[in-house]
Amino acid sequence: MQQAATYQQRSRELLAKARAELDTDLAQAGEKAWGAAASIVKAVAEERGVYHGNHRSLYEIVTGLVRETTDDDIRKEFASANELHHNFYENWFDRENVEVRLQDIERFVSRVDILLNSSP
Repeated sequence: MQQAATYQQRSRELLAKARAELDTDLAQAGEKAWGAAASIVKAVAEERGVYHGNHRSLYEIVTGLVRETTDDDIRKEFASANELHHNFYENWFDRENVEVRLQDIERFVSRVDILLNSSP
């Protein structure tokens, strides 16, 4: 459980850093947002004792959350994180595109935080 809390905290820290970098480095802002989304999914994995060592495993965990909650917005918001991860390498998004996806990731982290905090 300690590792889950560490990932949760890291997710919040990365979101704050992503927001702060919007005016200076869009690629880095997006990559930090991806890191925030990945970290909160890793928190779920740690809580459940599930492997989370690659992108595929993160998607499987997100798919499981969608099935459990029937909330497909979770999947869509995580997809925004992946788009920002790709943008890190291509750097094609302008500020508006990064910010809209960052907002998705902020909602995603909030939703998953609630799920983690309500787990027995």
